[in-house]
Amino acid sequence: MAASIQLPGREGPLVVPAPGWASGYVPPRTRRVYAAAHVAAFDAERIDWEATLRFREHLWAHGFGVAEAMDTAQRGMGLSWDLARELIARSASAARGALAAGAGTDQLADGESYPIPRIIDAFVSQMAFVQSAGADVILMASRALAASARGPGDYLEVYGSLLEQAERPVILHWLGEAFDPALRGYWGGTDFESAAATVLSLLDRYGDKVDGVKLSVLDADREEALRRRLPAGVRLYTGDDFGYASLIRGDEDGYSDALLGAFAAITAPAAAALAALDCGDLAGYDAAMTPTVPLSRAIFSQPTFYYKVGVAFLAWLNGFQPQFAMLGGLERRRPARHLIRVFELAAAARALTDPDLAVERMNELLARLVGSV
Repeated sequence: MAASIQLPGREGPLVVPAPGWASGYVPPRTRRVYAAAHVAAFDAERIDWEATLRFREHLWAHGFGVAEAMDTAQRGMGLSWDLARELIARSASAARGALAAGAGTDQLADGESYPIPRIIDAFVSQMAFVQSAGADVILMASRALAASARGPGDYLEVYGSLLEQAERPVILHWLGEAFDPALRGYWGGTDFESAAATVLSLLDRYGDKVDGVKLSVLDADREEALRRRLPAGVRLYTGDDFGYASLIRGDEDGYSDALLGAFAAITAPAAAALAALDCGDLAGYDAAMTPTVPLSRAIFSQPTFYYKVGVAFLAWLNGFQPQFAMLGGLERRRPARHLIRVFELAAAARALTDPDLAVERMNELLARLVGSV
């Protein structure tokens, strides 16, 4: 059933439609897709493990693989490596679908320079843990490496060593500085082409050890150009939370698979779109996926690294966690007007699974935010 709500700044009530999606979907056949999942919290310091795992069950039930302990889960913004280890272990024990997890170097303190062998050891330790848990490995971009590398050669040394030790093909995570300013110049170049040259050189040597490259630079043209240059068998996982709809849909030159934080916010409509794509129903894909793009663009608006707030906000509105709370109090980093706009766009995208509950919780939030809108 639809519901309605009077939001500040609107002349009349907003109607929140019934979503109309299925309660679950099988994993898509024609694309490989992961949703990067967030962490539900009781408050600024405590993880709500029950709600956190329940949200992952929701993603698996809709056919998505789960990308665990990534930046969406506040790695480097509230989630320590010790907590990430527990998160990965808990998710691996509960897994009902594909699971890949981030291995990085965040046991090393930010803001310091380290010898390259120490960075390799930090990566290897985390990679070994992820593999021992039974999850596939996502080699996360490393702040320590960004601060310590002297050029492309250091990146090739680090990643070459890691790929030689990987038990199964891994996903390389190329995270642009919009998502983390500390990663400026990653891969040894401040411009895209020089960075791409390093990645392609690495793939020339170790392509058989790489499942795909997860690219998050919010530039569809650059993603398509890189995708065309990847060796056969290496996937391009779009991390473009602005342009994913057309990149996944693809064209005569190919398509991108996906590893997106946005999929944790638009789970049901995205799953319906991918099911339509499997059937060759491009009109059905467009009808389900296109309305989610304005919502995702709002969630990932600048400063982009606060996008996790929108993911947690929608999880709360949809009943997957009992309170709108994040580690470190991150939920306070987006103003009331931003949350109101996200609500409006979520209604338009039919991304609110229970309109009555969403309206009840939004009214509760507005009552707390009186005077800040």
